[in-house]
Amino acid sequence: MSKAKIRLCVDQQFGQGQSVRLSEAQAHYLFGVMRARVGSRVLLFNGRDGEWSAEIAEAGKRKGALTCLEQTRPQSQPPDLWLIFAPVKKARTDIIVEKAVELGVARLLPVTTEFTNSERLRRDRAEVHAREAAEQCGAVHVPTVENVVPLTRLLSKWDPVRRILWADEELAGEGKPPAELLAGRPKGPWAILIGPEGGFSEGERARLRALPWIQPMALGPRTLRAETAAIAAISLWQAHLGDWAAP
Repeated sequence: MSKAKIRLCVDQQFGQGQSVRLSEAQAHYLFGVMRARVGSRVLLFNGRDGEWSAEIAEAGKRKGALTCLEQTRPQSQPPDLWLIFAPVKKARTDIIVEKAVELGVARLLPVTTEFTNSERLRRDRAEVHAREAAEQCGAVHVPTVENVVPLTRLLSKWDPVRRILWADEELAGEGKPPAELLAGRPKGPWAILIGPEGGFSEGERARLRALPWIQPMALGPRTLRAETAAIAAISLWQAHLGDWAAP
């Protein structure tokens, strides 16, 4: 009996003895890339039924089938944290999506700003990267990737119950240390806001400062690139208010 080393996100229902059909892309990955064979074990998750151990029952170049054996982990959800970010160049946007999933973000909200200078975000591409990141990091939840909207529109419809932690690049080297800023903050719903490569315009900054449910935060003494800022801000939030923090 082989031990499962491969994880797949499959949008089908799981249950003991349930047959799960693979897409052509999944069959190619499993049999062509990973060289799995009939009888090999695979771990499956769908974001609803937890993680399941399954055995390969059929293997072909363009199709395949698995049989669910038993649940190995129950379904769980990440902390109630969203990430608001302006898309940057393709490879760096991929990093933002990938690392946000690995660090435990529940929802991804791409926005356009006055200084956003990247190509339009391909939602399907971002969803693929989110799914692959979840497969690799052991998550049983894949964050939702929303359509790109203007930041002004997002803020106009925002529920202030969900506080926003704004990684403000102009506070580099100033303001309270993050640990002091986050100490004692409530653990309810939050979002993190990361700006575009060129930063926010003065008009955007004025609006962000005027909203009482937005908290600016410095990320150390240096100005960080967008993908680095996302990783740093999520990590800080997780350490103080998320599932890295003491209960």
